[in-house]
Amino acid sequence: MKTVLSGIRPTGNLHLGNYYGAMVNFLRMQEENQCYFFIADWHSLTTHPDPRLLHVNVRNILSEYLACGLDPEKATLYIQSDVPEIAELYLLLNMHAYLGELEKTVSFKEKARQNPGNVNAGLLTYPVLMAADILIHNADYVPVGKDQEQHLEMTRNYANRFNHKYQVDYFKLPTAYSSGQELIKIPGLDGSGKMGKSEGNCIYLVDEPKAIEKKVKSALTDNGPEAPNTPKPVCIENLFTLLKIVSAPDVVAYYDNLWVSGATKWYGNLKKQLAEDIINVTTPVRERINDLKNDDAYLRKVTRNGAEKARESAGKTLREVREIMGFKSF
Repeated sequence: MKTVLSGIRPTGNLHLGNYYGAMVNFLRMQEENQCYFFIADWHSLTTHPDPRLLHVNVRNILSEYLACGLDPEKATLYIQSDVPEIAELYLLLNMHAYLGELEKTVSFKEKARQNPGNVNAGLLTYPVLMAADILIHNADYVPVGKDQEQHLEMTRNYANRFNHKYQVDYFKLPTAYSSGQELIKIPGLDGSGKMGKSEGNCIYLVDEPKAIEKKVKSALTDNGPEAPNTPKPVCIENLFTLLKIVSAPDVVAYYDNLWVSGATKWYGNLKKQLAEDIINVTTPVRERINDLKNDDAYLRKVTRNGAEKARESAGKTLREVREIMGFKSF
């Protein structure tokens, strides 16, 4: 059985894109591998989050992932700051990370350009902390997005550098996780190609029905088909993509036939149907999220058990790394 690790930043809420995208992978991973899922609260410190909201955000994202199907009986689910071994490995790996390579990191240069008044050391060494997260469990695979590929390659470099420096074959060289299946790409409501928090075009799992209706009603459309059998423009294709995900096949076929026939003045009904079906999908999840947010005893149990299991794995790695590097107890 392979070890898979994935970090979750406690920022914002999960949306339909997460639900039908990454979550599909997570649920499959926890059935087939030894999985570690952690909430990356230390990582969020690079942007100086409001201390009054940090714990609230951790609680929210923990509740949402549990409601979507992450099972603490099948996977290890923990909060990053509950595992201090990660911080020590981060310190040790920093001795093998060089200023020049960190300054060339694409994400660092981009963040420094966007926020020139907050170019902190944590931002610079972000890839090292990410490497510590991965290597503390000696993970085989890490699911990463396009923007994280360079960080994973740097993790491999640090692992290889450590092995070469101390003439050991200790750390694995983790690779990107691939399920072998193409993930569903959920489009945004603004006519763009992807639903995302930064784009502001999301339907969140915690959205109330009225909010969903309002968002779908304002979704970008055009003036209707100019003639029968014309190709759908991107904004209309996006609505049909959402429809295919949440609606019955006969509903999709009905509206597809309207488009093919060149009929007009049916977008209002399409949006009403789409909103209805999205509400049907998200309501049980939203209700489960709200129940979990208010269940302190269960969340405490999940995080304590998760931290215990994570620290058992992390402690073993750190003891062995310290010994390899020459740290010994009297």
